[in-house]
Amino acid sequence: MTPDEAVERLRRAAVGRLATVRPDGTPHVVPFVFAVVGEPESLVAYWAVDAKPKRRQRIQRIDNIEANPAVEFVIDGYDETWTDLWWVRVHGRARVITAAAERAGAIAALEEKYPPYRTARPNGPVVAIEVDRVTGWSIDAAWTP
Repeated sequence: MTPDEAVERLRRAAVGRLATVRPDGTPHVVPFVFAVVGEPESLVAYWAVDAKPKRRQRIQRIDNIEANPAVEFVIDGYDETWTDLWWVRVHGRARVITAAAERAGAIAALEEKYPPYRTARPNGPVVAIEVDRVTGWSIDAAWTP
C-alpha cells in the first residue's frame, strides 16, 4: 500500500480503534469515530466526546491523553477469503482542544462525516491528534491462501 493510498483509506474510514496509555502504563484501546483534515504532511485527526451514554462523564481516554499524549490508532479491512486484507496505522500526539476556533472547525469536520452529529452535536471535550506517521499494509494480489 502506498502512503497516498493509506491516507485515502484513513480519510474514508468510518471507525478506528484508538490506543492510549493509562497513567499506570497499561494500554487502553477503544473504538472511535474521527475526521481527518489537512494535507498528507500535516494531517490532524479529530474526535469528540459525544452524548452517547458513558460509564462516567470524564472518560478514561481524556485522562490518559493528559498524562501521556502519545497515541496510535488503526483502521482495517477484513475479507473472509483473505484476498482483500489491509490495515492503516496512525501514530501521533493528542491534545484536548482549548481554542474555540479550532474546536468549531473540528466539530464541523465531524458533522460533515457523521450525519448523526448534525442533530446531536458532541458536547464534551474535542481532541486533536497531530499525526506524526501513517503506515499501511495490504495483501499482495498475487498471494493466494
